Amino acid sequence: MTTELTLLVCAIALAFIQMLVAVAGHTLQVGVPALAGNREGIAAPTGWAGRARRAHLNMIENLLLFAGLVLVAHAAGISTSMTVLGAQLFLWARLAYAIIYVVGIPWLRTAAWAVSVVGLILIFLQII
Repeated sequence: MTTELTLLVCAIALAFIQMLVAVAGHTLQVGVPALAGNREGIAAPTGWAGRARRAHLNMIENLLLFAGLVLVAHAAGISTSMTVLGAQLFLWARLAYAIIYVVGIPWLRTAAWAVSVVGLILIFLQII
């Protein structure tokens, strides 16, 4: 398995962990019975739990792009130092983004997101 595919698996694991954190936060706020039901009329998570949910949703949106790029590069037989760097930047920036978002540091969160986008661009540029 290439380094890029390994980093994709790590990114999927990160998304899974983010989901668990978001669910735990919401559970603490509304309780298990509310979340076990049909969820109609329950309050959206707030505070760190709301930020964890939004960080997870943002990860899902970006994971789609990352997975697509990594899989296309793999199918095309493209694995260079730049695709590896792009994948590393994406994963580490997304980890930083998740932590920074849950803690609640706005500008640093945006910077981490921008670094992850640079990672996507590096992979894309090797494909075209």
